[in-house]
Amino acid sequence: MARFIARRLIAVVLVLFVISILTFLIFNVIPNGDPAARIGGQHANATTIAEIRHVWGFDKPVYVQYFKTMGKILNGTVVSYSQGVNVLDSIRQGLPATLSLAIGAGIIWLALGIVFGVLTAIRAGRFTDRSLTVLAFIGVSSPPFFLGALVIYYVGYKAGILPLGGYVPFTQNPWQWFTHLIGPWFVLSVLFIGIYSRVLRSTILDTMHEDYVRTARAKGLSERQVLFRHTLRNSLIPIISLWGLDFAAVIGGGAILTESVFNLHGVGQFAAYSISALDVPPVLVVTMLTAFFVVLFSAVVDIVYAVLDPRIRLTG
Repeated sequence: MARFIARRLIAVVLVLFVISILTFLIFNVIPNGDPAARIGGQHANATTIAEIRHVWGFDKPVYVQYFKTMGKILNGTVVSYSQGVNVLDSIRQGLPATLSLAIGAGIIWLALGIVFGVLTAIRAGRFTDRSLTVLAFIGVSSPPFFLGALVIYYVGYKAGILPLGGYVPFTQNPWQWFTHLIGPWFVLSVLFIGIYSRVLRSTILDTMHEDYVRTARAKGLSERQVLFRHTLRNSLIPIISLWGLDFAAVIGGGAILTESVFNLHGVGQFAAYSISALDVPPVLVVTMLTAFFVVLFSAVVDIVYAVLDPRIRLTG
């Protein structure tokens, strides 16, 4: 197991290195024009552009530019010239809201996705299966900005049950933190619950016909024991993979629409504003942050795979 984990960690480092090169090329080398002018923004003057060219090493060979760019990201010295802020500091300020959104919604969509997936699988073809299938398709088809607007208008404005938006830190007021996040948690979870329940349903139905499941039944185990000890355990592998990648993407700013609709001031909303303003440095750093979390959680998922199915350790 230790060798398996070590191989995965080495792979994480190599993949992040390749991603950093590709990200650098996409933002600074491949596009036509002066990269210093792009980083300076739409209103940068000649003096600012010349300073950026020197600080970022754009007057040096490409490999020097790469190391300078990655060094600035790692040291947290990337500055948004358009917004006049340190990018890493802005991400740190928005990270608590994004983490609160991602953790709460991640727990909800994983738990309900598993519950609904199991129910639809064991009731396949019956009323429960058909009802939850319709709800799943409705959830998958509901855009976050549309669903968020409905929640804000009807539950927040009309009924006055929930706040209309904004974020309150947990350390400031735990109850306000909770009430401000109920709406965003629901909106962000709906899409994933529909997807996870459908994937798990299909996987469970396929797994039920495996030889080891038939053997477990032949040994006299109850249907409940067969379901939870054998069928569900192996069926959760693709769900864990999906959850790890989706959770990492949300932390890296993947919940742009949800954060923007509810005005959470998280990493996603910061990235959305930077994209609309054509502000390159924040988008560059958020892209690297997203890649880091996705690769890291992919490695964690592989390790969880190995725990659920020891055969994977031999092939990994």
